[in-house]
Amino acid sequence: MFELGNSLREARVRQGLDFPQAELGTKIRSKYLRALEEEDFDVLPAETYVKGFLRAYAEFLGLDGQLYVDEYESRFAAEGFVDAPVRRRSTHRQRDLSFERRAIVLALVGMAALAALVIVAWKFGGSSPSSPSVLPPPTAAPRGLRFSGAGTYIEVRRGSASGSVLYAGTLRAGESNVVTGEKFWMLIKHPSALRMTLDGKAVSLPTRKTLKVIVTPSRTALAR
Repeated sequence: MFELGNSLREARVRQGLDFPQAELGTKIRSKYLRALEEEDFDVLPAETYVKGFLRAYAEFLGLDGQLYVDEYESRFAAEGFVDAPVRRRSTHRQRDLSFERRAIVLALVGMAALAALVIVAWKFGGSSPSSPSVLPPPTAAPRGLRFSGAGTYIEVRRGSASGSVLYAGTLRAGESNVVTGEKFWMLIKHPSALRMTLDGKAVSLPTRKTLKVIVTPSRTALAR
């Protein structure tokens, strides 16, 4: 048995991360991350959120996410502390499901109407020799800095080392991220699996275990 909250807090502090940086890296709101560290699980919406957030936060900090989920289940899940919140949210869930059903029906109606318009246009106007051909618009090149690669820790700041944090965290397999801008300061650890493009063009990096670089559309240079 170990202290879930203290272990998470020590791992975050050891890496020099604050809650805003952890929120950027995990896509989990700071108040929920703080609740995990304080083991105040009543703050979280439901048990499934607790497990998912716990796993994601632990893996972001380089820990074994499944170990934290197992420890949580052995200590807290059996107590059923989330039953009441689930019941309180049953009305909201039913309302959400009803909204989803209406959205699906409206989408189907829209698709049917669009199909009918296409058929009418083809039947009455498709054979006219004077009908101009419609070409699809050109596909714009993807914009922004895109990166992916399992096991790579990456920190992205706008412009320089003192710029605002755009992303911070350890990339997981299958994860792809994009940030917008023209100039980026980056700290990269274990970049061997990193794949990165800027405005659709591949970005080449020096072969080092830890890198600090400035990336712009025209060049990539080592940063101090």
